[in-house]
Amino acid sequence: MNSHSVMEWLLEADAAIQYQVYRDLLGRNKKQLQQSIATQGWGHILLSKRKPNGQWGDRFYQPKWTSTHYTLLDLRNLNLSQDNGLAQETIGIVLKENQANDGGLRLGPSTSQHSDVCVNAMFLNYASYFRTPEKDLRSIVDSILCEIMADGGFNCRTTRTGAKHSSLHTTLSVLEGLTEFQKAGHRHQYRKIRQALESGTEFILQHRLFLSDRTGRIIHKDFLKLTYPCRWKYDILRALDYFQYAKRPWDNRMRNALEVLHNKRNQDGTWNMQSAHPGHVHMVMEVAGKASRWNTLRALRVLKHFGGETGMR
Repeated sequence: MNSHSVMEWLLEADAAIQYQVYRDLLGRNKKQLQQSIATQGWGHILLSKRKPNGQWGDRFYQPKWTSTHYTLLDLRNLNLSQDNGLAQETIGIVLKENQANDGGLRLGPSTSQHSDVCVNAMFLNYASYFRTPEKDLRSIVDSILCEIMADGGFNCRTTRTGAKHSSLHTTLSVLEGLTEFQKAGHRHQYRKIRQALESGTEFILQHRLFLSDRTGRIIHKDFLKLTYPCRWKYDILRALDYFQYAKRPWDNRMRNALEVLHNKRNQDGTWNMQSAHPGHVHMVMEVAGKASRWNTLRALRVLKHFGGETGMR
């Protein structure tokens, strides 16, 4: 495929991908197309799985990928309309029924004392996206900021195993959540959030997105696999896509990850879905081992944002 053929291939996809291709690669924000995400394709399938009690799965966090939590995260990443009433109603239910003692969200009946900073951050991401009022999110923000570690990042295991070093998984989720909160125009803890965004970004850059800051070796081979949906799991494309979304300027410590991304590009200009996270899902959007419209879209918008600075056009 040439670049024109790749674009045509992307525009043959689900409405959610079409909308993001037009907006992010072609500079045309087609709001009517965004509205159709709720009535056709993947968005419609996810919304149709919603139960009469306003939730998905068994409860907020169970079972894993078909729970209310991960379904709302999927809908946010599809770019369902931010004013969708069903998503907004469910977020209100979650806030009412899942408050933990530390101001975050409890994952189940036995976890009322401590919340999970990674889940709080993912919730803040989609709750902010779906226009949840700032006052309803302040305790979530406060609980996240209380979890910042000495190295500038975050780790959801601090309250479970006493972890002393931040996690790339958790830190990226926090950056996504806090960024979305501020993109919504909210001012609560504004200065502390900016500081956390800077220190969390620096934590990821110190690791050149996937390398040990002590040994220079690859931290985990899965960080180099391109998957979608990402769920809570970190990989280099998810990190680079966050940096372009947050309008981060080029930093030379991104170069290693950009080189890996370039090397994964197929001869026809696409990128594959390299693996899928195991577990029951509402639907399969793409099959591992084949060309992926999601990964191609995300890689192309990363290259559009950083291409001129990297010298790797």
